[in-house]
Amino acid sequence: MSLALVGALLIGVSLGLLGSGGSILTVPVLVYLLGEPPKQAIAESLLIVGGIALLGALPYALRGLVDWRNVLFFGLPGMAGTYLGAWLSRFVSGEVQLLTFALVMLLAAYFMARPSPLRAKGEGSRKPWKIVLDGLAVGALTGFVGVGGGFLIVPALVLLGGLPMHLAIGTSLFIIALKSFAGFYKYLHLLPELGLAVNYGVALLFVGVGTLGSFLGGRLAVRLPQEGLRRGFALFLVAMGAFIVAQSLAQGH
Repeated sequence: MSLALVGALLIGVSLGLLGSGGSILTVPVLVYLLGEPPKQAIAESLLIVGGIALLGALPYALRGLVDWRNVLFFGLPGMAGTYLGAWLSRFVSGEVQLLTFALVMLLAAYFMARPSPLRAKGEGSRKPWKIVLDGLAVGALTGFVGVGGGFLIVPALVLLGGLPMHLAIGTSLFIIALKSFAGFYKYLHLLPELGLAVNYGVALLFVGVGTLGSFLGGRLAVRLPQEGLRRGFALFLVAMGAFIVAQSLAQGH
């Protein structure tokens, strides 16, 4: 359990530092360190990441570092997409979800390793209907594999929405919270059909430890070079993605 708590701290630090990456860590921690079934881990991941993201977003909001227009156009459609993704998950096995999750980790590594786009197109340049479609797509991914999608949201907000990095991180955290809670609500109806239940003790412990990590990450974010952090995290994601694929293939034989 002590290793799992270290994982919870890293989940929060990642969210605070980069506005993303927390859920990429949560599912492997719950599955491989606590031995939870994949579907239960995905459901708990949504609750944990949503709670950490919401609490971690508050300091950004108090400093005026949340773009509410993007929260509205990206976050609300994202909630609908997350609900849809969670509904679709009933048609596949937990192993298929884990393999999809591994592919998502590799995609996340690509986004993290790319140089950060420092030139913005200008505030509000992204058409609302395009932001809505982005939100739906990322939301569906959130519900299906239990990721908050910050690794897609942050680049979208910076590249397409024209937001500065720190504003994108604060905005991403609020959007992650909205989408994660929507997906968790759907899983509350799916888990009993599978004979599973949410372990609220573990989830709340992870939220508490992860929130401390997110505050620490937020303080470190202004002091550490973002590029080095992102590339280091990308290497970690590649390693974790390869590990999950190897584990899945070994269990398949």
